[in-house]
Amino acid sequence: MNENVLKEGMLISDGGKVGIITKEIKSGTWSEAPLFNWRTNYEIYYFSTGDTAIIGEETLHRLMELGSFKILND
Repeated sequence: MNENVLKEGMLISDGGKVGIITKEIKSGTWSEAPLFNWRTNYEIYYFSTGDTAIIGEETLHRLMELGSFKILND
């Protein structure tokens, strides 16, 4: 996995659209009957459109490696 750490409040550029990570949705398991597991996802708000997207952590790291998703602040 990539060394970049994603956190709430980080400004990002996604294909030229500026946004902010508004929420980290942690991974886990359904506790009563572990029928499935889910991964860590991030909720991103895009300023120019007002849209919100939920994107998986692995996908974001892959996009960072490709250069289409960038962290604008540390």
